[in-house]
Amino acid sequence: MKDYNFKNLKVNFPFQFVIHVEFNRPAKLNAFDQTSWRELHDCFKQIAIDSEVRAVVISGNGKVFTAGIDLNQLFSTSNDNEGKDSPRSSFYIRKSMIVLQESISSLELCDKPVIAAIHNGCIGAGVDLITACDIRYCSQDAFFSVKIDLGLAADIGTLQRFPKVVGNNSLVRELCLTGRNFSSTEALDIGLVNKIFQTKEETLTEALKTARIIASKSPIASLSTKHLLNFSRDHSITEGLTYTAAWNGAMLTKSEDLMEAFNATMEKRKPKFSKL
Repeated sequence: MKDYNFKNLKVNFPFQFVIHVEFNRPAKLNAFDQTSWRELHDCFKQIAIDSEVRAVVISGNGKVFTAGIDLNQLFSTSNDNEGKDSPRSSFYIRKSMIVLQESISSLELCDKPVIAAIHNGCIGAGVDLITACDIRYCSQDAFFSVKIDLGLAADIGTLQRFPKVVGNNSLVRELCLTGRNFSSTEALDIGLVNKIFQTKEETLTEALKTARIIASKSPIASLSTKHLLNFSRDHSITEGLTYTAAWNGAMLTKSEDLMEAFNATMEKRKPKFSKL
């Protein structure tokens, strides 16, 4: 089993093949500083190649899921830019922004399904992050906000993923242009989250339950499903079907998982799949 030691993330294996990643800056409301961005990216790159992981749950320790980006990082970026001419300043800001984007995208690009267990505030970068997850649950007290009050447009994934998750262009524009808070009930109504639970603990319990179900399935089938869903979201139906035929044509060749699933069904037992 690989070693997951981070400063701002707490990681454990509550069940076999299920990993729980928890934001762990409670005193700072789990706001993202430079360490958080780097660790999140490193953690999910490691998860992607970890044969002991088949499903991921991500949550926040403390009062809120996350308060978004740490304002000190924004000020630090501005101060580091002092004295640079316009082209160099623009190059530096773009480079810094790509680092943050890649951190959030690491959840979407990870082969393992990621389930967000959200409680209380999910603000700014928190919305960027949960829209890169595969499944989203929240507690009754959860609220969400796409921040526009800092004088810049959301730039780490919300404007790209949120419209595809929700599917209501007018509402997405209202939420992104006003930055208003919206509740767990509204998040459920618009399809941002799947279910609402009374407490943080119940939300996490359900997320882990779903993760265990996913982890019991063929890891080849799970990673293929996530990969093909992501591809099909960004391509036409015809392109998606053509790509799926090629993908499964490779994945079904001498597949141990296919045979094990068939034998387990015939023998009326639970299948036991090999590690990736």
